[in-house]
Amino acid sequence: ISNINAVAIALPTIGEDLGIPEDQLQWMTNAYALSSGCLLLMFGRIADVYGRKKTFLAGAAWLFAFGLGCGFCNDAVTLEILRGFQGAGGAATIPAALGILAHAFPPSRARSIAFATFAAGAPVGGVLGTLVGGAVTQYTNPTWRSAFYFTAALSGGTFAGGLYAIPRDPPSTEKDRRVDWLGAFLVTAGLTFIIFILAQGEIAEPNQWATGYIIALLVVGVFLVGVFLCWQWYLERVQDNPNAPYSVWTPPPLMRPSLFARARGRYGVQMLIAFLNWCVFMGWQFWAQLFYQNYQGYGPMLAGIRFIPMFVTGVLCNVFIAQFVAHISLVWLMLSGTLITSVAALLFGVIDPNAPYWAFGFPAAITSVFGADFVFAAGTLFIAKISKPHEQSVSGGLFQTMIQLGTSMGIAVSTVVFDNVQKMSGKTPLDAYRAAQWTAFGFGALASVLAFIFLRGVGVVGHKEEK
Repeated sequence: ISNINAVAIALPTIGEDLGIPEDQLQWMTNAYALSSGCLLLMFGRIADVYGRKKTFLAGAAWLFAFGLGCGFCNDAVTLEILRGFQGAGGAATIPAALGILAHAFPPSRARSIAFATFAAGAPVGGVLGTLVGGAVTQYTNPTWRSAFYFTAALSGGTFAGGLYAIPRDPPSTEKDRRVDWLGAFLVTAGLTFIIFILAQGEIAEPNQWATGYIIALLVVGVFLVGVFLCWQWYLERVQDNPNAPYSVWTPPPLMRPSLFARARGRYGVQMLIAFLNWCVFMGWQFWAQLFYQNYQGYGPMLAGIRFIPMFVTGVLCNVFIAQFVAHISLVWLMLSGTLITSVAALLFGVIDPNAPYWAFGFPAAITSVFGADFVFAAGTLFIAKISKPHEQSVSGGLFQTMIQLGTSMGIAVSTVVFDNVQKMSGKTPLDAYRAAQWTAFGFGALASVLAFIFLRGVGVVGHKEEK
């Protein structure tokens, strides 16, 4: 999160220095989300099979190397490419970390605290990335490059700490430890095309979304994901058939499609809620950053300070989750979280730029993180509870994939709305910023409806007893 926020706060400075138009700045965010979101499933399976500690450390080292490389870039294309490579490191670390926690803490109150603490890393890392990223961007000679050096240093420290603090990998409980490389290729290629289209469609020339290669890549991406799901369904049937002969061509599936049907389909609903929640959360944050800096004219540091309440609230939300997740039903955590986060987008949808910060910006910063923290902490506890021991990293990777897809979708769709409102006769830039936030609000409202309809009856996902 520090990696993402330190770069996000530096976006206007990067755009000014490298001559990147405002509607293309999303690629600095989406390049990371593209590679990270596409590779999470594959690295989740690799972590479950070959070792979560090894995968985690490799990812941290990768983040360090490419974070350092980003700081030496002198053009937009090279920076976007290296930013994309950097996302692969994030894809390796997150599912491995979730698997490490799930194995280290059996179902108990300690697991609830562990997952809530992990989720608290988001607001803590967020405030660290925003404040330090904004400060070094504004007050050091390398400006935005210092933000990348800062993230590289954090990754290096994570590698060193993980090397000594994470216990050795336990033996895998799965008999067949092969990796479905064909499935990994299909899902990686398919998601790459889809996320690329979400980021590129609005700025493609000459006809934006109607441009030939945009349509072609979208069709290919959807087709590949469809083939991947069919292939996984076939492999799952083969693996579950005790009479099926062994074949080198039928390894265990990268992801069991039956996962989505577990808990009477609520596993799949939880994934969709995570997707929609990050559409509103990251959509609000992306446009709030640009509104403060490009519309109101604040520098990176002053803009970053306006997000401090968001991170303080995030820590408090996770303290609340750690204490009460064993007493509050999942549906109420999901419903309240998504609704309160939607309020942030609603406030910026009607914002008065001449009003004091305390009227709109402050309450939006406070409310924005409820969904992210409640959905992540309680959601990961829920999927860990219904996943088997050898599926923990894959389930964590799938959850993170939905988050990354939500990040890309939320920014991409709101960018389409922003650009089209800007082009309308009689509309002002303020109207465009408001319209983008109303779009984010719509995603959050849909997530709330799904939570209320489908998650009733789940009960609590935390545990009161100690183990």
